This record gives sequence, structure tokens and C-alpha cells, in this order.
Amino acid sequence: MSRSPKRILFLCSQNKLRSPTAETVFADRADLEVDSAGLNNDAIVPLSVEQLEWADLVVVMEKCHRERLNRKFRAHLGGKRIIVLNIPDDYQYMDPELVKLLGNRCSSFIPSR
Repeated sequence: MSRSPKRILFLCSQNKLRSPTAETVFADRADLEVDSAGLNNDAIVPLSVEQLEWADLVVVMEKCHRERLNRKFRAHLGGKRIIVLNIPDDYQYMDPELVKLLGNRCSSFIPSR
């Protein structure tokens, strides 16, 4: 019996660099469905309630993102697991160091293939 893919939502502030990189890094995995959004109102893709409802797991880049998520979307989190990666906003999109960091920090909840 095949398991349905785990749905992971990656969040940062603007949805320009870190969360879209994470989405791209894990997008080709058959065992995962991934999406990304930003928590700022002017983000490229602002976080929606629908995205939160869709996600099995929410991954934020910094502790301040978890706090903002709790403040703005508390009613829609419904016991969802939220993981903080502690990755600062110091990287460009698909920066090799960021890609490596994402792989390392996500390894405990996204098993390698």
C-alpha cells in the first residue's frame, strides 16, 4: 500500500530567497509535495489559509517566523507541527550554502531517498 506524499509548506518573510529555495530543493521528490510562501503582507506569495490547511508540516526559517505565524494564523494552525530551521536571511536564491544547510537541517524530518 503506497503512502500519500507528505505535504510540506516552507515559510520565510518575503518568499523570495529561502522558502522558494527550499521548495525547489525538495520539489522533485516523489514522496513529497512542497509549497512555499511569505509571512509579510508584501511577500511574492503571501501565506494563505488554504496553504496552511493543505500542509501536513510547516517549516519556518527563523523563530520570528513562527511567532508571526502564531500571531496571524493561530486559528488555522490546529495542532500542526511547526519546525524552525534557524536559517538567517543571509543567502541568495539557490545559494549552494543555503541548499546544503536546508539538506542538513531538514534531514531529521525529511529522510533522504
